[in-house]
Amino acid sequence: MNFSELVAQAVLRTRSDAIIAADRDGIICFWNPGAERMFGHVSGEAIGRSLDLIIPERLRQRHWDGFRQTMETGRSRYGEGDLLSVPALRKDGTTISVEFTIVLLKSEPVGVCGIVAIMRDVTQRFEEMRQLRRKLAEVTKTG
Repeated sequence: MNFSELVAQAVLRTRSDAIIAADRDGIICFWNPGAERMFGHVSGEAIGRSLDLIIPERLRQRHWDGFRQTMETGRSRYGEGDLLSVPALRKDGTTISVEFTIVLLKSEPVGVCGIVAIMRDVTQRFEEMRQLRRKLAEVTKTG
């Protein structure tokens, strides 16, 4: 194995960030140890299932509208450096806050054949910001 392959294998095995790949129908094809840690599903429970596994029900329609548009156009602003911040669903039913970017998987002549999402759990930071906003609102109201 050459150095680049070693780096790729190490990145894919990370436990700090979730790396999930899905085909153009939104079926999970890759689920790394970081995704297991973050979402609570082992890879055997996730691979072959819909991305609905981690999408809160109230957000599914909006997700699938954007997903289909990305598959059709081959474009997403979340692959160009912008991070998407959304709630996500864990196996135990709790909701976490995640930030992620996507990488489109393309092959000729098919075009876009799927996506890879690289996600980070930002729940603690999100909660800290929410508390700071509440305190600021209270100070502003009483000041």
